[in-house]
Amino acid sequence: MKNLAAALDELQEDHQWRSRNLLSSAQQIEPVINGRKVLSFCSNDYLGLACEPRIIERYVEAAKTFGVGSGASHLITGHHACHHALEEELADFLGCERTLLFSTGYMANLGLVGALAGRDTTVYQDRLSHASLIDAAVLARAHLKRYDHLAVDALHRHLRKNVGKDGLIATDGVFSMDGTVAPIEALQKLADSFSVPLVVDDAHGIGVLGEEGKGCTEGCRRDETILVGTLGKAFGVFGAFVAARADIIEWCVQRARSYIYTTALPPSVAEAARTALALIREEPGRRAKLLEQVAYFRQCAREADLPVTASRTPIQPIVLGDSKTALEASRALLEEGILVQAIREPTVPKHQARLRVTLCATHTRSHIDRLIDVLTRSCSRSGEDPS
Repeated sequence: MKNLAAALDELQEDHQWRSRNLLSSAQQIEPVINGRKVLSFCSNDYLGLACEPRIIERYVEAAKTFGVGSGASHLITGHHACHHALEEELADFLGCERTLLFSTGYMANLGLVGALAGRDTTVYQDRLSHASLIDAAVLARAHLKRYDHLAVDALHRHLRKNVGKDGLIATDGVFSMDGTVAPIEALQKLADSFSVPLVVDDAHGIGVLGEEGKGCTEGCRRDETILVGTLGKAFGVFGAFVAARADIIEWCVQRARSYIYTTALPPSVAEAARTALALIREEPGRRAKLLEQVAYFRQCAREADLPVTASRTPIQPIVLGDSKTALEASRALLEEGILVQAIREPTVPKHQARLRVTLCATHTRSHIDRLIDVLTRSCSRSGEDPS
């Protein structure tokens, strides 16, 4: 084993050290972080449902009725009627045959890819796909081929070199650090042409994108695309799911190790997620408000000459370059009561360190005005010309 003390020192010297902020309030726009109330632009609670009273009320009612734990895995005694109802309602919402609940999105990707791929499978992934998809391919002992971000032509070349061989395409739907959206129709066309499955991890898209909030695959064929979604972002709760054809879901029940060998979600969490799903379907105004805030932020950022990217999702990165600059800008923001995390390598490529701004439906224009003002000054103080 390497000298951990020296390795930790090296992380600090390279500005790669990570530390945890201590949250002592509910997850909300103005949380108490490290004993201080701040304005947060870090949360993935995009629709503001984490503190929605109707969800909390149902969660409490269900906990009183069903307890606070599920007691076992789904395949032992842990598969509750609440889980079953949520799976059916998610399938109806997304227009697929079945869904399968997992504890986290990470576990969903590990289980799904591990069930579908093996030593003779080539897994083709966008270079900026989430770490869980990369780890899933590695743990499946598959051959991993990564193509340049959004480069459908490069993927096509890889597939042509392996015609007739077992393969699987896996990509983020909305890329969590860039806010870019995968070209789903083009990817599905390639998947069909080469007879390989397409897995789309749409953790940051479901509940947010599309007229009905079905994510980046809304309007696409749902019979072939395998969708992974989470309940801890737009839903404001906890957990994850895979949505696919019935045979794929049944295969995951039989072979997905991260499903088989872990305790099921508490039934009360499933009931909270059912309520969140109902609100996503019944209250499209939350989604509309969120996208209005995204458009307003982008307009203000351009007027302030801040280096925004082309993202039109709630994920709005401000790319500053090196890790030290991004850290200094984040600290300058926090000094003025605004929480925006610096994202550094290896989470993002070298020289692409950034501030990752995430917007929520519960932000107001005055919140965004304050952010833009402090961002402009903080980026300048960090030594980076915002233009």
